[in-house]
Amino acid sequence: MSMRRENRTAAMQFLYQWSINKPEHLNRDIDLFFKDREKPREAYQFAEELIRGALEHLEEVDKTIQKYSQNWNFDRVARIDLAILRLAIYEMAFRRDIPPIVSINEAIDLSKRFSNPDAKRFINGILDQYKLTLNRPLRQAEV
Repeated sequence: MSMRRENRTAAMQFLYQWSINKPEHLNRDIDLFFKDREKPREAYQFAEELIRGALEHLEEVDKTIQKYSQNWNFDRVARIDLAILRLAIYEMAFRRDIPPIVSINEAIDLSKRFSNPDAKRFINGILDQYKLTLNRPLRQAEV
């Protein structure tokens, strides 16, 4: 597994954990989350950027998910799928260094690994609709 994919996986896992039990002290919980990993803490800098960014923009990200999850009650979205969507929407909206197609592909791969077999269609449907609203290249990063 590439280091970027491992970082995305860690970020998604933290967002999932955060959605179930919101910490009182985010910095402390992030430190604890990365403490017992196989690799040194510095190897997870990208994951921490994704976590902090997704949480910083959570209200906007969640509104986007709600907008594109038509006919689906937001509160009924599986927590793992919500964590995957939050990560992908954050990347697509705010990380111009990541091509949106990469974010979509990574989200689908995460759903195949961590969610039920039908989740990939739900996640792909939302992300595909959202990508059509973006005013930037879909297959290239903007540097």
